[in-house]
Amino acid sequence: MKNDYIIEVNHVSKQFEDGKFALNDVSLQVRKGEFVTILGPSGCGKTTLLRCIAGFQVATTGDILLNGEDVTDTPPNERPVNTVFQKYALFPHLNVYENVAFGLKLKKMEPYEIEKRVKRALKMVSMSDYEYRDVDSLSGGQQQRVAIARAIINEPEVLLLDEPLSALDRKMRSDMQLELREMHDKLGITFIYVTHDQEEALTLSDRIVVMREGKILQIGKPTDIYNEPQSSFVADFIGESNILDAVMVKDGLVHFCDRDFECVDKGFGEDTEVDVVIRPEDWYISEAKTESSKSKDEPWQLYGEVKTCIFKGVHYHMTVLTDNGYELEVQDYHAFEPGSKVALLVKPEDIQVMKKTQLCNTFHGTMCEDNQVEFLDEVWDVSERTAERFDPGEEVDIEVDFNHINLQDYEEDGTLSGEVLFILYKGDHYHLQIRTDDGDDIYVDTNDIWDKGDRVGIKIAPSWIRLYKVEKNETDTK
Repeated sequence: MKNDYIIEVNHVSKQFEDGKFALNDVSLQVRKGEFVTILGPSGCGKTTLLRCIAGFQVATTGDILLNGEDVTDTPPNERPVNTVFQKYALFPHLNVYENVAFGLKLKKMEPYEIEKRVKRALKMVSMSDYEYRDVDSLSGGQQQRVAIARAIINEPEVLLLDEPLSALDRKMRSDMQLELREMHDKLGITFIYVTHDQEEALTLSDRIVVMREGKILQIGKPTDIYNEPQSSFVADFIGESNILDAVMVKDGLVHFCDRDFECVDKGFGEDTEVDVVIRPEDWYISEAKTESSKSKDEPWQLYGEVKTCIFKGVHYHMTVLTDNGYELEVQDYHAFEPGSKVALLVKPEDIQVMKKTQLCNTFHGTMCEDNQVEFLDEVWDVSERTAERFDPGEEVDIEVDFNHINLQDYEEDGTLSGEVLFILYKGDHYHLQIRTDDGDDIYVDTNDIWDKGDRVGIKIAPSWIRLYKVEKNETDTK
């Protein structure tokens, strides 16, 4: 039985000669006529995924189906897809008409049919009056339209677009976003669009695919991705967010910023560590009353002082430092100047609760002599009381809390060295992802300010390393 997917990417991985994975077990299904955007930071694998679908790169493992047929090893020219690249790759020695007609001439199509198709394609992209213009004389937006016309003239079933608007200025990019969406609706063909621009993805897409480090983190409608992020990375990457450590007290009640808040989430258990996401526009803000004028029925939940206030055209973006030490991002149509004492309120339905991906750093290692354990390809001291429970050579599981990793300004001062890969502000501290030189990830909670790309040394005190016996299951003992 044939399904309704025009594209199926099944467990595709792409590994390069240096051993690194650009794609790691990626699966994606796209329905006919959908506008799907692949979104993520530079180096996340989104362009590699597009090139595998187009046939310009071949997957190391997995398969790709178009209309139910396996095209994993099929050359690009034999796939019913066309690609519009970031650099439009127009021929400078040909005019607009000749650029658009180029593919049809290669197919030796009759001149009258070529002319009919070229004029129709140029009309679709609002370039009918530019047939005989040199492409070098066109603006960036006009060149982009010509590239799209050249792609759609072959009547592909799928149009792949690799950051086609990135070279345009902000105003032209906004105009072209609307034109692309209208074009998609007119053509009725499937669009797969790659971008790192979150606003662009939210504006254009039927569905968004969020990628990071070669993996898909979340797939959903723009409203779902924005309002219901499934991880702190997605919440941070899509728009602005307040992401805070919290404890789910029970169904409908979550504790963060040192107080309990009613929420609508259920099923997380009791006294469970979670993250909460509150968008800046979901805070209600008001001038704080004096202590003597407050009533017992006062609805406000947090009090603080405005530290910054920036006009963003439609709204004001403010940073509020609460009385209990949390820094929160707030948006409102009214300005509260720096130094203003304010009160904050968030409604239960505007608090998004998420499971934590992990509660601490976990590693696997081997006990050594002299109160030491080997993990992350290094030997670490542990406390004598911890080590005496294990024998040399015994395998152990290891835990280290995020706030018990000590980062050094100079990498040579650490037992390990690495690079700051990702930074997430959690209201009263920073949560960092450190990638070691051997490719392992370590997560750190710190009050110190670091920048992405900083080189750091890594130290862990003996008393901060917790060791556990490796639990053997039945299959391990057979």
